[in-house]
Amino acid sequence: MANTVRRGYAPSPFGQLHYAECGSGEAVLLLHQTPRSWTEYADVLPLVGRAHRAIAMDTVGFGASAKPEGPHSIERFADGVEALADGLGLGAFHLVGHHTGGVVAVEVAARLGDRVSSLLLSATAFVDETKREAAPARPPVDHVDPKPDGSHLVELWNRRRGFYREGEEAALTRYVIDALTVLDRVEEGHQAVYRYRMEERLAHITAPVLAVCAPEDHYSLPALEKFAAALGCETAVLPGGHVPAPEQLPGEFADVVTAWVDRPRP
Repeated sequence: MANTVRRGYAPSPFGQLHYAECGSGEAVLLLHQTPRSWTEYADVLPLVGRAHRAIAMDTVGFGASAKPEGPHSIERFADGVEALADGLGLGAFHLVGHHTGGVVAVEVAARLGDRVSSLLLSATAFVDETKREAAPARPPVDHVDPKPDGSHLVELWNRRRGFYREGEEAALTRYVIDALTVLDRVEEGHQAVYRYRMEERLAHITAPVLAVCAPEDHYSLPALEKFAAALGCETAVLPGGHVPAPEQLPGEFADVVTAWVDRPRP
């Protein structure tokens, strides 16, 4: 069936990279936030997969993908994306990134040029010198210290409880599972974002860009204007949602992705 999610692995210099996919046709590659996995797009894949080959990968170091030693960086995450695209035989493909995945998508698009047919940046941080300088003073986002009584599990849950509405506990549970999978390195994706020299890479992007954000995601919403100024790109605010917008609004999110991918271009 076209909407059946299939899972597999592709080789890379780091080891095997895990991905899930749905549908056929033009490839749409979706990159998740930190410290998540492909499950952030579990409800989006079948919807985008109705008209396209929707692929959600586990970033290098996260989910079921290889977990190499050494420091994480946006560049290394992008190496993994390239390796997956090559391993799956993707020529040109559309690229979608959410939060950290959006920063990784910037680097991939800057490297691959016209091979990226379009770029959708969802709730993506605009990383400039001001953000890098402020990073050392920022409190940890997801770090918890393991406790013998397991109370760190509740602490981890509460780290993101405020982003999820009542009734969205299943999605929050998926976050906790993903974070526990990389608990000893759970903060490193965020740190990689803050080190990235994004402003030096933006000029290399040739793909058409759409930047979107959920209205309650106050961390990322101001970046829309910055991307518009830097790239001359279009922007849009989703009809609701917070940091986990792809899980809170999978239908609306998938509609935005599909409309952007399908837009006629010269």
